Formats: sequence, C-alpha cells, structure tokens
Amino acid sequence: MYRRLLLAIVSAFGFSALPAHAQTAPWPNGPVQVVVPFGAGGGTTDPLARIVSEELGKQLGASFVVANKPGANGNLGAVFVKRSAPNGQTFLFTGAGTLATNPAMYKDPGFSTKADFEPVVVVGSVANILVVNPSLPAKNVKELVDYLKKNPDKVSFGSTGNGSSMHTAGELFRQKTSTSMTHIPYNSAGPATTDLLSGNIQAMFQLVPGISQFVSNKKVTALAVMSPRRSPTLPDVPTMAEAGFPGLESYTWLCLMAPKGTPKAIVDRLNEAVNKLLVQPAFRERLIAMGVEPVGGTPAEFSAFLDSEIKKWGEVVRSAHIVVE
Repeated sequence: MYRRLLLAIVSAFGFSALPAHAQTAPWPNGPVQVVVPFGAGGGTTDPLARIVSEELGKQLGASFVVANKPGANGNLGAVFVKRSAPNGQTFLFTGAGTLATNPAMYKDPGFSTKADFEPVVVVGSVANILVVNPSLPAKNVKELVDYLKKNPDKVSFGSTGNGSSMHTAGELFRQKTSTSMTHIPYNSAGPATTDLLSGNIQAMFQLVPGISQFVSNKKVTALAVMSPRRSPTLPDVPTMAEAGFPGLESYTWLCLMAPKGTPKAIVDRLNEAVNKLLVQPAFRERLIAMGVEPVGGTPAEFSAFLDSEIKKWGEVVRSAHIVVE
C-alpha cells in the first residue's frame, strides 16, 4: 500500500521513483568499437588506436575493439561512425586529415565534422618536419627560402598524396613564405622517402616517426619541426618559430570522436579515462617512443581547437586549389 502511494506521489510531481544512478545504464555496458578509417598496421593512427584501446579496456573493464574501415582518405570510416547509434558503442579514431582537411578538399565527403560528431579528446599529435636532401645548399629554413626564391619550382617536395598532411604542410609553407616548389604525390611515404634519400626529390614535410632515423644518421638534413614545441624524438631540431618563421605549424593530431547525440555523460567518462592514461609516465613514454606527443584536454577545448583547425586548413586547401571529386 505504501509503495503504491509513493509511486503515485512521485508520478504526480513528475519525479522518477528510481534513484539517479539507476536511471542510466552504466557505461561501458558491452563491447566498444573503435573505428580507424585507414588500413591496419601502417602509419601512426592504427598502432596508436590499438594501444589506447587496449589500455582503455583495462581501465574501464570492457572490450575496446579496433575496426579498420579504410577508403576515400578516411571518409568511409567517418561516415560509418556518423551513421552508428549514439549509444557509446562506436567511436571514431582519426586525425586532422579526415576532420579538418577532407571537408574542404572533397566536394562531398559524406559528413560534416561539427554537425555529425561529438568531440571527445585529442590523444596526441605528430609533427610534420621539413627535411631536405643533403645535396641541397640549405642548412636552415632561411637559406632554403632564399634558395627557393632564386630558383622557383626547381625544388620538388614529395608527399603521400594530394591532400595528405605532408602535402598541406608543403602548401602552407609555400603560402607563408611566398615561395614556389613542385609537388610530387606518392601512394605512400616509403617510396617518397626513398626518392628523397636518392635525391630524386629534394624535400619532404614528413612526419617525425617516418624520418627520424634518417635524420639521426644524417641521411637527410632536418631544418625545422612544424610544431609549437620541439619534438621529444628529435630535440635538437628547432621549431619553425625558432627558425624565424612563426605561425608555420603543421602537425597531425589524433583524436576520438563520437556520433552526434552521444550522451554527455559517456563523452565525459571516455574523456576522463583517456586523460588518466595520458598522465601515466609509462604510457606517455610509449607514445613519445612512437613520435607522438601526448595532448589530452576537455571536450570543450577540443571543440574550440577543431573550429580553428577546420578554418586554417580549409583556407590552405582552397588557396592551393586542392580538389578531390
């Protein structure tokens, strides 16, 4: 009798009879799929996603499974997550190329970064680094700029394809320094790096993990990293700002995104879990050994950063007339 009366009173005043913690199912309450929109094994995105997923599984007591869904330079995997239920069971692990460059480069990538996703957290960043073949008469960025202005289009720089971070970093450099180089797109970083070592191309805006060994053994000359701070992997290489060219920043940030409409409690819990990982010394050292600088932060901070990156790279892409149908 008392229970029926209590339920009637609660119902009349619009309250739930259940305690707050019982109203929402705990998360995670089943396997979590982490979608990487690129192939397995290559680059930095997939290995980092697997390391993060493994540690999140341990911390949160659930299975975090990486699913590779490559295609269209990351667009296909992004669309898959966009269409997934916003219930905390599917997340996107990708980076700047997919979320900040593709929307400007593709006529219809199939998604809108801010309209279709909830920003969760930036896990880490990987800096682009300007490297040149030692035969080029430039030992610092100023000498390279001077050489390029005297020899327009004589220097070729390689990338992993139109719209890749190596390409857009080169375009940003050309625009900011008012210089001219010839862009040579490759299908992957390996052949481009091989041609840089042999002198078939003279420069690259490579990612630090892909070129650090050749910098260390002096097979290539590193002029500057395009990040706000020096790379822990190559601490002797100056930043662009230190080299006299502030504002010339290009780095691939890698992040977690959720489908739009995912409950804030889930987004915040995942954000908190990742930030806990990023302050653990052993985990940080693992990332740094990969050439990844740990980042972290709140969803709100990531959202504001995302706005600035979409604007920045959209302008670079449009100015360089980079278009992929």
